[in-house]
Amino acid sequence: MKNIFSINTIISITLFINVNSFLFSQSDPEEFFEKNCFSCHTIGGGRLTGPDLKDVEKRKDAAWLEKFILNPESVINSGDAYASKLLKEARGVVMPKVANLDQSMSRALLKFIREESSKEKSRFAGSTFADRPLTEEDYMIGNELFIGTKRLKNKGPSCISCHEIAGEGFLGGGLLGPDLTEAYGRLGGKKAIAAWLANPSSETMSPIYKKHPIDEDEVLPLVAFLKNKAEGKDIVSDAHDFNFMIFGFIGLALCLVLFDLAWGNRLRAVRKPMVKGELS
Repeated sequence: MKNIFSINTIISITLFINVNSFLFSQSDPEEFFEKNCFSCHTIGGGRLTGPDLKDVEKRKDAAWLEKFILNPESVINSGDAYASKLLKEARGVVMPKVANLDQSMSRALLKFIREESSKEKSRFAGSTFADRPLTEEDYMIGNELFIGTKRLKNKGPSCISCHEIAGEGFLGGGLLGPDLTEAYGRLGGKKAIAAWLANPSSETMSPIYKKHPIDEDEVLPLVAFLKNKAEGKDIVSDAHDFNFMIFGFIGLALCLVLFDLAWGNRLRAVRKPMVKGELS
């Protein structure tokens, strides 16, 4: 009976994996593009972090593109000249390997991009909300959102929990993600950063922010804050002054306690014999 149970269990698990793999391979390439590609690429809207993919098959053949989509870093490391050119244009940002992307989906994506390229205007030509000018108020709100003094609307974690940035964070920020001090220029500026924040697609950020997306009204303030930091500007606010004052008092109190622990007994050790000597 145990052997029969084990065999049935294995068969069930195998069928489950195969069915799920089949369903994934049949998933909508448009939905896949929106969730995994649109944060770095447009179709007819110009460069973001990565190149505009309109008519991409006119620049490289399908076989090369499929290979690159499946494992970008491998193609770059092979010394491929065109891949090196893409890396340079992306300011050294390497396209991440997309989790669960298989050959079937890569071909479906290329077919989808081809169809979208033939349209007068693809819906993936890019969002226009990033065209709004950045304001001083954006800088201030972005600062609060980044360091977590103001919660994100959809309850996602603040940026500083995973990232460092110059001059912010009592303990310097998190180390899970890269330092974002120069991210504004490195990732391609306002439009590219806005697209990324609206739909982060990295393996670490994607599972978190798909459940707790950054609201569109929060994107530009964060962009403004990153721009400010990249340009070496500091934001001084009442909240910063208050925090500085509080930490100053805490630091002073700790210093006094430590001083008492270090010197209190020594001073008493001198006074006590003197007092006893006088009394005797």
